[in-house]
Amino acid sequence: MVDLPHGAEDPDLLYFERRFWDQGYYPVAGLDEVGRGCLAGPVVAAAVVLPRDIELPGVNDSKTLSPGTRTEMDTLIRDRAVSVSVAQVSAGEIDRINILQASLKAMAMAVDALSVRPQVLLVDGNRQIPHPLPQKTLVKGDRRSLSVAAASIVAKVYRDHLMVELDSKYPGYHFAGHKGYPTAIHKEALRRNGCTPVHRRTFRGVKEVL
Repeated sequence: MVDLPHGAEDPDLLYFERRFWDQGYYPVAGLDEVGRGCLAGPVVAAAVVLPRDIELPGVNDSKTLSPGTRTEMDTLIRDRAVSVSVAQVSAGEIDRINILQASLKAMAMAVDALSVRPQVLLVDGNRQIPHPLPQKTLVKGDRRSLSVAAASIVAKVYRDHLMVELDSKYPGYHFAGHKGYPTAIHKEALRRNGCTPVHRRTFRGVKEVL
């Protein structure tokens, strides 16, 4: 495994990718997940492999973008990437193995769902995923790596669409608005209606209403 500076940052969001590419590691996949802090719905992870000549102006941490911009960027990423994949771990599985392990599992599943086999993984956060491929963890990686930022956007758009679908299936919980996060509206709906099969029963805010 090549050695990269632990805290290295660069205005160039391809800094880490290029360091690996220059040492013969290609493809490089960026990984991120979304939905860890939610009370309902799955945790969703995405993996993105970008070409060497990639240009994705405006792609950054998904949390800093408007929903409309994220959707536009998602289309752009899927059009220009070498490979994009998404994986999810259900609320029931989250309750069984805990949210941290579920998040890491979802990212590992996303790697295996790629149409190409990466040589190196850039993983958002400070924990490696349960996968045999070489990995570089990046704290706040969605602000430091274009591949990870792209994965952040893809995962967020996918999960938001999924929560809109769940809103139709479970009316009265306002999933389309809060996307499963612990808002006042969501908590009030839980107190009034109880929990659904997509709620995480081990989470504070849900287990109290069971």
